[in-house]
Amino acid sequence: MIQLSEQRAAELVRGMSDGGVVVYGDVMLDEFVWGEATRISPEAPVPVVDIQRESVHLGGAANVVANLVSLGARARMIGVVGDDRAGERLRAELKDAGVYAADDLVIDGARPTTVKTRIIAHSHGHNQTIVRADREARAPIGTEVETRLVRVLKEAIDGASAFVVSDYDKGAITRRILSEILPFATERNVLVLIDPKIRNFDFYRPATLITPNHHEALRLTNSEDHTDAGLRVAARAIRERLGCKSVLITRGERGLMLLEKDREPVYVETVAREVYDVTGAGDTVIATLAASLAAGAKMLEAAVIANHAAGIVVGKVGTATASAEELLASFRNDE
Repeated sequence: MIQLSEQRAAELVRGMSDGGVVVYGDVMLDEFVWGEATRISPEAPVPVVDIQRESVHLGGAANVVANLVSLGARARMIGVVGDDRAGERLRAELKDAGVYAADDLVIDGARPTTVKTRIIAHSHGHNQTIVRADREARAPIGTEVETRLVRVLKEAIDGASAFVVSDYDKGAITRRILSEILPFATERNVLVLIDPKIRNFDFYRPATLITPNHHEALRLTNSEDHTDAGLRVAARAIRERLGCKSVLITRGERGLMLLEKDREPVYVETVAREVYDVTGAGDTVIATLAASLAAGAKMLEAAVIANHAAGIVVGKVGTATASAEELLASFRNDE
């Protein structure tokens, strides 16, 4: 297993507060309804959940920012929300996290704020998601909103250390914005990290790092080969197609695979002790990568730190983050 010393990890985690990271993408709210399921409904063969509590978390691209804040990094969130109560709640959550600026969330009255509601029932000693309900509009944002976002993004990126594009395919990421903003960031020597989706794939250029999961990587290359060899081929094809410097494929319980330039790929095995919920693990990976690289980490060092952070969040239920303290403890336990 590839390891990083506790001393080097601590040095990089401390450095995360120095570089600013700008995140742009599909912001959303994750709502969780928690309860007990002890009987089946007489109306249909579904469990009846007795609701005990509810919680709300920053989701999507906003969860990337939540992870950055938890790590102690300086972060800024640019995105689109609807003119609705969910948008107000999202702004309030970002304000509580210390990353809200009035002009950074552009209000689009033509679309709702994306909300994912999960009902989680406790039954037979386990928490299980019974159903997820989504409220969203996936059509691309309009020209006027694009123009406002380009202006805000250019102001935010100028002087940042890293720029993260978190694409959840909800319409905030458009070809025009990518074509204007990615070259702008690259010209200013700002690291560009992209968590991709299929729809915009050929427009993620120029970029420093692309982070598809293994399902996306295979779909992008029209492959069904889930083996290490198959993912190697997929990673090389993605890098060649986009001309990006590096490709990092997240592989669930199998950890990460990093391909840098023309080198052989490196496999970073998972450090998760128990996996309860993978919700938002990709957000944790790209946030930790961005914070680590902004702090001066080499790409492989950043991948190892991100792998530790992901191992922490999958051991929690619901949308979760890893703190700097938890991250350093994970390295101590590794030695």
